[in-house]
Amino acid sequence: MPDFQINNSEKERTFLVGAEVRSARPLLSLADSLSELGLLADTAGLEVVGQATQHLQQIDPNTYIGSGKAEEVREAAIEANAEVIIFDDELSPRHQRQLEKVFGEGIKVLDRSALILDIFAQHAHTREGALQVELAQYEYLLPRLTRQWTHLERQAGGGAGRGGTGGVGLRGPGETQLEVDRREIGRKITRLKEELERVRLHRRQHRQQRSRAGIPVIVLVGYTNAGKSTLLRALTGDDIYVADQLFATLDPLTRRIDLASGRHVIITDTVGFIQKLPTTLIAAFRATLEEVKEADLLLHVVDTAHPNVIQQIEAVEDTLAEIDTPPIPKVLVWNKIDKWGDQPLPQRPPTENYDREVTVSAQTGYGMNALLDALETTLASHLRKVKLLIPYQRGDVVSLLFESANVEHQEHQEAGVLMTVQLPLSLYERFQEFVVDR
Repeated sequence: MPDFQINNSEKERTFLVGAEVRSARPLLSLADSLSELGLLADTAGLEVVGQATQHLQQIDPNTYIGSGKAEEVREAAIEANAEVIIFDDELSPRHQRQLEKVFGEGIKVLDRSALILDIFAQHAHTREGALQVELAQYEYLLPRLTRQWTHLERQAGGGAGRGGTGGVGLRGPGETQLEVDRREIGRKITRLKEELERVRLHRRQHRQQRSRAGIPVIVLVGYTNAGKSTLLRALTGDDIYVADQLFATLDPLTRRIDLASGRHVIITDTVGFIQKLPTTLIAAFRATLEEVKEADLLLHVVDTAHPNVIQQIEAVEDTLAEIDTPPIPKVLVWNKIDKWGDQPLPQRPPTENYDREVTVSAQTGYGMNALLDALETTLASHLRKVKLLIPYQRGDVVSLLFESANVEHQEHQEAGVLMTVQLPLSLYERFQEFVVDR
């Protein structure tokens, strides 16, 4: 992977910069967004030693925050012995170049996107996760290439052990090192997209197999650190890694759970969302996020006790809209209720439609039975009641119906087994040939 120059071996001293543009309508206040940036910096292994804010009529085309403010930030960062300055928004390549000139060679300039990409690189433990993060990093890096980005064979993690292409090739006549670097990164991006397309096809085949088996798929979504992994551990009893940290787990986990009715469901944890999530990450994680779009039910897990829980709900809903998630049944899970007390739940805008809402504590186990009931009820409410006549020689179909549908009644007749079932809409077409009465 490309190196974004964050030294994770020791805590680099870091100065944060946030800007508020009058015409913008951010989800979080400037102070809250900077506080979140500080948590991201801590997750990346950085030590925050100061911060500065700026209120703007409009973004400065050269230094983002204005030349005068940039000088103030430089002086404050030097006084705090800061080695890194991180901006709370994504900087354009031009902004980054100009700010690097203002701050000088001794201070690195990063933005929120680069910071999140670095965190993802640290937490991607599977081959698929590493590929997705590497692609996002290279696509972020390409328009920002300057003469400083040379010798990519030293910086990239895509060596022989990880399927990389090795170092930069030899220059042709008249080529600059910058042109060679750009061409090499272009080749790496092409290779990574091809590998991820194979991953995407592999995931699609798995989804088709699950669909044929009639096993409903439930996908966990939520803001980072809302407790999705803890909830998955509480539901399955498996020893799943959890930590009170942003993006503690990145690679998706899939487990099977049994509902009270005897039906099996597949439940999958996905990457946590966050405000201002880099667009390169959303694009690179397309194969993973397709699990969300193909789900039978979404469990939106929220941190009830977080002061910005309503804004976090909106951030997740915005991301779901950005990836064109179709209308899918949703259950809103108010997690960490043990930290909330007896107060009424936060009032959220009534515009979003959730089938059900449940309060739980994944940490203590409170509300788990109510959540399982909500899953069962929500899945059942999106079933179609039909009568099917299954020939006796198709015992495999009868077995599949008991696994994937709610069988209300069965009767043995001369032509076969007459069954009244509640069938998932996704499976209706498959069993349509056996339908005798709708």
